[in-house]
Amino acid sequence: MRQRLVMGNWKMNGNLRSNSDLLSAIARAEPESAQVVVCPPFPYLAQAQSVLSNTPIQWGAQDISLYEKGAYTGEVSVGMLNDFACQWVIVGHSERRAYHAETSDTVAAKAKIALQHGLTPVVCVGELLSEREEGRTLSVIEAQLSPVLALGTEVVKALVIAYEPVWAIGTGLTATPEQAQEVHAFIRQLLSRIGAEQVRIVYGGSVKANNASRLFSMPDIDGALVGGAALDAKEFLAIVAA
Repeated sequence: MRQRLVMGNWKMNGNLRSNSDLLSAIARAEPESAQVVVCPPFPYLAQAQSVLSNTPIQWGAQDISLYEKGAYTGEVSVGMLNDFACQWVIVGHSERRAYHAETSDTVAAKAKIALQHGLTPVVCVGELLSEREEGRTLSVIEAQLSPVLALGTEVVKALVIAYEPVWAIGTGLTATPEQAQEVHAFIRQLLSRIGAEQVRIVYGGSVKANNASRLFSMPDIDGALVGGAALDAKEFLAIVAA
């Protein structure tokens, strides 16, 4: 039985005051069956650690450097994340791919580094609207996952995959449960080829309390990577409860 995972990606939002209220509200939650994770911006990892320590809620980062140390201005290393007791890291988010030219090979390398240092990477994949309209969704997903699957069964078994159709991120549009399930089932087939079919696959893309239950009812959707709704404690916890 795959445990449900609900992860909040705060992106570049928040400040010390608003974070305090948000984290405190989330820290009071007692999720019954889901694993719950928040990923604030790098400067607020210490705040997350302070508030969430000794609660069921875990925390992680939104990205990781390919390098462990050195002259890489603006980068954040895995060792730095370890210093703040991070357990999770998002890699390959579509915004990183689009705005920072991250390739699928780069994403796979980041996932490998994370695992080598005790972090669980959440590997993001997803197609553009034009790619969906051209009927290329599944081929795009397969190409994005190929370098990750090439890391081998034991590596892949230790990570999480997030399907986030780019056209549904922050747009208010959401893939129907049936559309999401089709892609999740396809990803599950790719995983089964290497004996890693029990890897969790979560959905992201305008997930809200009013659509979470229907998405979670699909057999291959194991949770959610939540964007905007993760900034509202009531909404986020309603997704967790779903």
